Amino acid sequence: MTDRLNGIHALITGAASGIGAACARRMAGDGAQLLLADVNGDGAKRLADELGQASIQADVTRAADIRRMLDAAYDRWGRLDVLFNNAGIAEIRPLLELSEDDWDRMLGVNLRSVFFVLQAAARRMREQTPIAGSELRGKLIQTASIAAYRGGLANMPHYAASKAGVVSVTRTAAQVLAPYRITSNCICPGAVDTPMWKKIDAEWSKLEGWQAGEAWKRRTSLIPLGRPETAEDVAGLVNFLASRDSDYMTGQALNVDGGLVMGN
Repeated sequence: MTDRLNGIHALITGAASGIGAACARRMAGDGAQLLLADVNGDGAKRLADELGQASIQADVTRAADIRRMLDAAYDRWGRLDVLFNNAGIAEIRPLLELSEDDWDRMLGVNLRSVFFVLQAAARRMREQTPIAGSELRGKLIQTASIAAYRGGLANMPHYAASKAGVVSVTRTAAQVLAPYRITSNCICPGAVDTPMWKKIDAEWSKLEGWQAGEAWKRRTSLIPLGRPETAEDVAGLVNFLASRDSDYMTGQALNVDGGLVMGN
């Protein structure tokens, strides 16, 4: 690895597995100091111990947990340079069968909590000195999805809506926070081989009466680059956005999907 992220202090939500865990490994390898947060506190601690980093159990849908998570970062370092606002959920629910509880649960985790974690971090970042070697005071990185743009997700309408909302919040934050020298960007992964996609495959295949694995097979067969996406494919982009090399980028929604979506 490199020293690309030396001097960078970062908080990662949803860090115990999948994209969050892959990004933690990549960022730690490049010198970042990390606080790994997850509702699965044991999983976050195991990874933190492996990487020689810190962890905290936190449910990002709870205001008290958000405050406690940010307090932990500032108590530890006196600042927070990068927020990787990654925690999220997914599930299969056909549009005509989607309940109010389904909608509220999805939007609560994937959009409401993303906004309030972003807000809490930005309020503190605007008061701190610039990042060492940078003109910026802080960087906000959200996890959206190509589902924000790609139609045809008849069985995940609430997920798609939540991720479109993340793109919108990301861009609004970029406008509002630019005078404070805080950037805001989001990543839009495609079909990533993670525990979340295994859950999607199981629910989708059951709904269609397919064998387990068929939904994943059909989805990934459409990828122009010819292979499924890995969490490590995403980690390279997040690592770049966390680094000083991306200082002049803000308000962007960056697809990393093997070509499933060509443009936004």
